[in-house]
Amino acid sequence: MQMNRVVIAVYVSMKPEVRRLPSGTPVANVRVGESVRYADGSGETRELTNWHSFYGKLADVAQALKKGDNVYVDGRIEQRQIIARDGSKPRTVHEIVVSQCHLIAPVRRRNKAAESAIGIDACE
Repeated sequence: MQMNRVVIAVYVSMKPEVRRLPSGTPVANVRVGESVRYADGSGETRELTNWHSFYGKLADVAQALKKGDNVYVDGRIEQRQIIARDGSKPRTVHEIVVSQCHLIAPVRRRNKAAESAIGIDACE
């Protein structure tokens, strides 16, 4: 058996940025407030915040998210090679390709009809 699935419940830390790939596919880069705290080699506490991308139709869903919204995200992990703009050595990045995104709790109640129109569901 094989399975590639990731589920996270996180806070949106800034308004998502939506752009289009050369193919026309919408992509939304979403910064979420999933913070991991750890001690580095010197014992100092560090914090890491993760970034995730919503592809295709879900990019439209991401447009309705606001800073502070609590969201549930379900998807799979993919890796790809990227080359920095300065042309330096390629590196591998891991991203979550989102299949479901549900609004758990908005930062403030917004227009429910607008949320329904783009497929954001409140989780119970």
